[in-house]
Amino acid sequence: MSRKGQSKPRIVTPDTLYNSVTVSKIINYCMRGGKKSAATTEIYRAMEILQKETKSEDVVTTLEQALDNIKPKVEVRPRRIGGAVYQVPTVVRGNRQSSLAIRWLITASRALPNKQYHFFGQKVATELLAALKNEGSSVSKRAEVERMAEANKAFAHMRW
Repeated sequence: MSRKGQSKPRIVTPDTLYNSVTVSKIINYCMRGGKKSAATTEIYRAMEILQKETKSEDVVTTLEQALDNIKPKVEVRPRRIGGAVYQVPTVVRGNRQSSLAIRWLITASRALPNKQYHFFGQKVATELLAALKNEGSSVSKRAEVERMAEANKAFAHMRW
């Protein structure tokens, strides 16, 4: 933890095509080796596939719905009390919710097999479509985190 207080959140500029900060954050997270144009291409491909599959006019709202299904409400945080470490359930704030959702989405997309998909955009679109139906690896990750919080709710009085 910083001694100088909380760090200021960075301002993310919206992407050029959809004018959405969420799409821009997804692009930034899936970028590897500073290759932003390659990441942008793949995420835009995923958005096109998502738009074709859902047949929706506003694909950004569809993306937001999928991310809402991935966002966790509670999580456990380790808290050391008297030499023992307890897993204390805490409510997840909005910024952390969205960053966890994006992280889990990209991680689950990367874990999909390469033989089945021709490019990364297909993997992301597949995971987003599964998240819209409350299925997929990223949604199961959210369920696992919330299950851990439910199992440790006896220690909820230890948070502050």
